Amino acid sequence: MPPLTLLLTGDLMTGRGIDQILPHPVDPALHEPWVRDARDYVRLAEAAHGPVPRGADPAYPWGDALAIVAARAPRWRIANLETAITDRGAPWPRKGIHYRMSPRHVGLLQAARLDACVLANNHVLDWGPVGLADTLQALRDAGIAAVGAGATEDEAWRPACWPLDPAAPEGPRLRLHACATPDSGVPAAWAAGKRRPGIALLPRLDDDGVRRLAALTRQDRRAGDIDLWSLHWGGNWVPEVPPARARFARALIDTAGAALVHGHSSHHPMPLEVHRGHLVLHGCGDLINDYEGIEPGPAGRSASLRADLGCLYFATLDARGGGLLALDVIPLQRRRLRLQVASAEARAAAARQLGGAWREDGGALRMLNGPRRAAAEHDPVNAAKGPAGPPADHGSHCTTGETT
Repeated sequence: MPPLTLLLTGDLMTGRGIDQILPHPVDPALHEPWVRDARDYVRLAEAAHGPVPRGADPAYPWGDALAIVAARAPRWRIANLETAITDRGAPWPRKGIHYRMSPRHVGLLQAARLDACVLANNHVLDWGPVGLADTLQALRDAGIAAVGAGATEDEAWRPACWPLDPAAPEGPRLRLHACATPDSGVPAAWAAGKRRPGIALLPRLDDDGVRRLAALTRQDRRAGDIDLWSLHWGGNWVPEVPPARARFARALIDTAGAALVHGHSSHHPMPLEVHRGHLVLHGCGDLINDYEGIEPGPAGRSASLRADLGCLYFATLDARGGGLLALDVIPLQRRRLRLQVASAEARAAAARQLGGAWREDGGALRMLNGPRRAAAEHDPVNAAKGPAGPPADHGSHCTTGETT
């Protein structure tokens, strides 16, 4: 079977200013401490970089990214959608920021031909259970799989699944699992229950958490399945990977059998690593947002971080075991609320934030080695074996978009 190429992105924050420049925006009224009108975020972007169109096509925020993705034609396209898709509901009480975009703007997601949106994050329930229900329905109608949230606990923890070989639907699959942790700002009340809508919330990054995710990976697993874990974890504008997070990510590979760890929550790209031949993206950063003209995070702590960078991560995996074969990262810059090809200076800044050694190739950064804990440096014997992983357990406990 040929190698598998995936597109992975960080946060799509398509509410507020992004929603307001599209044809059918929701009510611009906000419930934030400092900004009360979503259109103010558009004005901030214009003050920083120039005029922004109103009534723009839903594809507008993607800018140059769409042609880049189309040229690379990844097999699957996965993003963290950090916005409710609703024009109903009430803002969650005692929460500082609430994101939503109009259901009539779901074409923004379809423009990139996304296969799955991760919903386990700290904004999908900003407009309550009604807003979550609308979001799930909008994604179903668009043929996009929703992972990490649902009408029940079982649904929230259910992975999305796609056959590796479309001609063999009963064979091995790519499975996408997702959850969030409280330190990303998720209220405890958002955890899905047996009869309560919500998100897949993992209380702690500890041994019990690893065992829980390993058991979920084992559930209904077929021989040859490739399992990805997508986690919304940690705070914003954190320049270094916390040790507990790094240990947990490695344990997901060693114990839970994850082929790849897809992390997000940080507004900026974080250092990544290759552990025993498998990719760990600790923090992909925002891809689409309305933060232009806003300084990045607390003064001093984030002085070295770029607020204008978004990255497309193209990971090529071995179809037998999911080991990393190649990684290309394409940095983009946010200008006038759309993505554009990054300057040479911005690409160099992205390489510094990602860590490791990179070679530039036509605007892309190609990884030459893992930044830390590369397999050959630490455990060449086990690196050749791949992750230990849980045994197979045949079944079909999955959710998908259009294809089942």
